[in-house]
Amino acid sequence: MTEADLPFSQACENNKAPILEALKHILPISQADAPALKLLEVGSGTGQHCVHFAKHLPQVLWQPSEQAIYLDSLNLRISRCNDANLKQAIALDLSQTWPSSCCQQQAIFSANTLHIISQTLVERFIKDASHALAASGQFIVYGPFNYAGQFTSPSNQEFDAWLKQRDSLSGIRDIEWLIQLAESHALTLIDDISMPANNRLLHFQKKA
Repeated sequence: MTEADLPFSQACENNKAPILEALKHILPISQADAPALKLLEVGSGTGQHCVHFAKHLPQVLWQPSEQAIYLDSLNLRISRCNDANLKQAIALDLSQTWPSSCCQQQAIFSANTLHIISQTLVERFIKDASHALAASGQFIVYGPFNYAGQFTSPSNQEFDAWLKQRDSLSGIRDIEWLIQLAESHALTLIDDISMPANNRLLHFQKKA
């Protein structure tokens, strides 16, 4: 399989640069001689994000993950990189118990996942992410969110309708509900960052 044959997301290509700039400010990256920061990415998809981020964040040990059926193409993209801080992706299904290797992460990152899964899975995801994080760990999620029950743009409203047509249990989540859910699992919102194309980057931190 050539590079052109690998799964490709134009959205990932468009948003990887602004997300990287935000991560540079959010992640507590230490000096060059300190141990690498352990980060788990949930839902690595095509791998475009993890390949780009690991290359530009050499002091972050990046652990991609994805459902088992997507691992072959994801790991093929990863294997073509020579970055020592980018690990082979592991299988992680949000409806199942997380692998023991996910424990004691210093950061968890996920992009465009909360609106494509059911509310029940969002609840389970937040709970399991909190359990997997070390004390004071960072939980970072990217995607579209509603505020006060309202869409932030007509395009987001159209996107939500498309999501629900595809899967009635999916849809753009209300940020107030998400913050309350996170708080119930010891995750406090630190920042809500505006991103291009009517998206947000939410930065939570686990209580010490």
